[in-house]
Amino acid sequence: MPGKKKPLVVITRKLPDPVETRMRELFDARLNVEDRPMTQPELVAAVKEADVLVPTVTDQIDAALIAQAGDNLKLIANFGNGVDKIDVTAAAKRGITVTNTPNVLTEDTADMTMALMLAVPRRLAEGASVLTGDKKWAGWSPTWMLGRRIWGKRLGIVGMGRIGTAVARRAKAFGLSIHYHNRHRVLPAVEDGLEATYWESLDQMLARMDIISVNCPSTPATFHLLSARRLALLQPTAYIVNTARGDIIDEEALVKLIQDGKIAGAGLDVYEHEPALNGKLLKLAARNKVVLLPHMGSATLEGRIDMGEKVIINIRAFVDGHRPPDRVLPLRT
Repeated sequence: MPGKKKPLVVITRKLPDPVETRMRELFDARLNVEDRPMTQPELVAAVKEADVLVPTVTDQIDAALIAQAGDNLKLIANFGNGVDKIDVTAAAKRGITVTNTPNVLTEDTADMTMALMLAVPRRLAEGASVLTGDKKWAGWSPTWMLGRRIWGKRLGIVGMGRIGTAVARRAKAFGLSIHYHNRHRVLPAVEDGLEATYWESLDQMLARMDIISVNCPSTPATFHLLSARRLALLQPTAYIVNTARGDIIDEEALVKLIQDGKIAGAGLDVYEHEPALNGKLLKLAARNKVVLLPHMGSATLEGRIDMGEKVIINIRAFVDGHRPPDRVLPLRT
């Protein structure tokens, strides 16, 4: 007897070879070998014919696109944890299940957060550029390239979920005092192990910290959570690090405060309008006031393969008639 027809799975970007190979074995997988972002017409064509769409965190899967989906599209298996670019509610109304890939990028993102936490106060990017710039290095001097020590400083974590907790573990080992603001207080055992101080008031925490790490998800409730008013609460010697999502911070307000010397600097891996970059941020980077990275916080081969494996598990579970383990439900209003 002929085998069961494989579902048509359209993948919007190139994935690691082991993931793509496995998808070709299991599904009728349509790959994006050129790794070129799909245009809007191409996304429309994909949702019209696919049984499963595998977008990434940069694809805009909004209500207008979902409204054009064909009857066969029953699963959007996101390659990524964040689903802020997917209208989960609109998908649910069309009977389309949405999944994501949680719990695989925690350690990688926490590593990058810690790297930025070191890079900004210790002027690592600026120091590295000295050896590759036009001017010859004159050698060591007692007062040259002085940064700021992080040992003994206070770290305020905005969002004490899996990534925030992983950041706290690393930061504690570097001698930082751990403080956090979260929707809910973490378990006493976690708090005790980290010797962490909980702040119910984000405003009060921001005003007292030396370094702020943004680790909360992007939701309507966290849009510009660090607003101009809240950013102004930071001490002039404070640094801010963001490896979460760009729109959690009012980027224009952040730029102005750094320009005016009211915040010491920032380390950013995400941006409010990426891939477009604020020209003022680039100027601050040229002046060594900020360290900018191109959204590479989770960019490890191991992490990307783990993500792909989760996508495959979700698709196989769904196709076999089971509830996918990483189903995302619409937010209650």
